[in-house]
Amino acid sequence: MGTHRDAHIVWDWNGTLFHDVDAVIGATNAAFAELGLEPLTLERYRELYCVPVPKFYERLMGRLPSQAEWELMDTVFHRHYTEHRVRCGLAEGAVELLSEWATAGRSQSILSMYGHEDLVPLVRGFGIEPHFLRVDGRTGPSGGSKAEHMVRHLGALTGVDPARTVVIGDAADDALAARHVGARAVLYTGGSHGRSSLEAVGVPVVDTLREAVVEAERLAAAA
Repeated sequence: MGTHRDAHIVWDWNGTLFHDVDAVIGATNAAFAELGLEPLTLERYRELYCVPVPKFYERLMGRLPSQAEWELMDTVFHRHYTEHRVRCGLAEGAVELLSEWATAGRSQSILSMYGHEDLVPLVRGFGIEPHFLRVDGRTGPSGGSKAEHMVRHLGALTGVDPARTVVIGDAADDALAARHVGARAVLYTGGSHGRSSLEAVGVPVVDTLREAVVEAERLAAAA
């Protein structure tokens, strides 16, 4: 893994370390059913998904959902997601990659837009929490951007240089959040976005987490 020991990775959780795309699609379609919308395939979801999430719904409905519609869909989504996430596991190779990065003396953390109170016990349950300097989930309402959360997350990490930090995630918003704090990003095709929409962001796009880590090392070394 090289000799640049001060490189830091900020991992996304849903769709990146946690392979939950089937639960997300099921929960999304349950939420759509409440408003009589047709179910989505995985391919269609990846083609249309964006943050903030109400904008995603606008692409499907032809208009922004009302506040009442948004609250209903958000509630249904999270209820179904919580029921189905128990069948999901970590992405292929994630445990080994986390261990290798930590053994090499480098630091890593998690920043997710999944609710903090749900995220922490989930990470802990997989036995990987000791690999991370910090695990932060979303506080406040769901559906927004990760950028300001990233500011707080990196601000709470002592000795981590944003210029030597690489965000690994599955959504365009991960790259935008990285750019917001002066960090780099690598985007992974195994989650919520298709390759074409990820490539439009202008950062490296990879198909495996191992490729993501190799690319993260390269980016941090070049900083």
